[in-house]
Amino acid sequence: MANFDYIALDAKGEETTGSIKASDEADAISQLRKSGLYPTQVVSAGKGGVSGEAKKKARKGQKGKGKGSAVSGKINGKVLMIFTRQLATLVDAGLPLLRGLSVLGKQETNKVMASTINHLADSVAGGSTFSESLGQHPKVFDKLYVNMVKAGELGGVLELVLIRLAEYSEKAQKLKNRIVAAMVYPIIVIVIAVGILVFLMAVIVPRFERIFEEMLGDKPLPAITQVVINMSRWIQDKWLIILIIGAVLYAGWNVFARTQAGRRVIDRGKLYFPVFGPVQLKSAISRFTRTLGTLVTSGVPILQALNITRDTAGNVIVSDAIEKVHEAVKEGESVVAPLEASRIFPPMVISMVDVGEETGQLPDMLLKIADVYDDEVDNAVDAMTSLIEPIMIVLLAGIVGTIVIALFMPMISIITEMNNQSG
Repeated sequence: MANFDYIALDAKGEETTGSIKASDEADAISQLRKSGLYPTQVVSAGKGGVSGEAKKKARKGQKGKGKGSAVSGKINGKVLMIFTRQLATLVDAGLPLLRGLSVLGKQETNKVMASTINHLADSVAGGSTFSESLGQHPKVFDKLYVNMVKAGELGGVLELVLIRLAEYSEKAQKLKNRIVAAMVYPIIVIVIAVGILVFLMAVIVPRFERIFEEMLGDKPLPAITQVVINMSRWIQDKWLIILIIGAVLYAGWNVFARTQAGRRVIDRGKLYFPVFGPVQLKSAISRFTRTLGTLVTSGVPILQALNITRDTAGNVIVSDAIEKVHEAVKEGESVVAPLEASRIFPPMVISMVDVGEETGQLPDMLLKIADVYDDEVDNAVDAMTSLIEPIMIVLLAGIVGTIVIALFMPMISIITEMNNQSG
């Protein structure tokens, strides 16, 4: 039997050192794992061992390296979702938090996320709580994320909270992807339609205009043909002015959207705009109920959970409604009255919240509402897509068809005249 010095992580993720007798290094590692430790270094005592000073220097060097290689930037929602799920799985399997962070930091391919994870590991190793470490990266982890982890730490159920966070992130990302995919189709169709229109007006129509001048001379053109030609000339002559007007309108819209009144008008329009409105409204309800339900279920106090939900609502009108709910709860009143007064939430949502409040199962009821409205969003997106598709096709066909008819009407006259001359 030989003596082995080791550095290991305990159940709390803290490093500990010591010596152990074992037949070989593998036996030493096996004994440490059986005793609930996760060895990071095992060295034979006859080869110098692991001194406390060496350990401090190694940790200091590791921290310095992590800080020097910091990479700033935003994290994609999908990357954060995968990180949360992997960390929840490791912690739920019994791996210490620090060890789990170290493992994920080594295997992460995204440079920004890898740097963030390494900083989290350094901060936790330095004695900070996980929630405090997350709070140092507000661009990556929002208030919802930090407060849920904090509640999990206080309640001693961090692994359970991480699992809930992972589920929340996955469902939120799925909902976002569904909405984005639905919005991409009409945008692509509009861009293609504009491209075709510009090409026809700037390239094709001028060529036909020259043909008409050569073949028909001073003969009058059909009214629809003359309108199309006049539009083509105007676009060719005023293209710079058109670009300037477009740029000014775009800049003006962005400035308007940044103002409080502008943001309110735009967000209200999102909820009630034909075709697109139902998708936005149902996704807003799903986000509100899932966020609030997840926070309260994880142990976050209701008033604090409402504040976080308000800040992460993504819509000013919904945020105002949540603020009124917060004020009502603060005064000891019911959640139902301000929800109903906002005129945003459908009767079914209000009824389910009312039942949840009466039975003391409001968090569970909120999560059920979120599940229902996830399906509602899917149905609304399908309905919107099925409605937009024929509208876009008819619109594009109408524009192109009008131009084609306008160009070929004079051609018919030219062909008829040529046939009469040959006859």
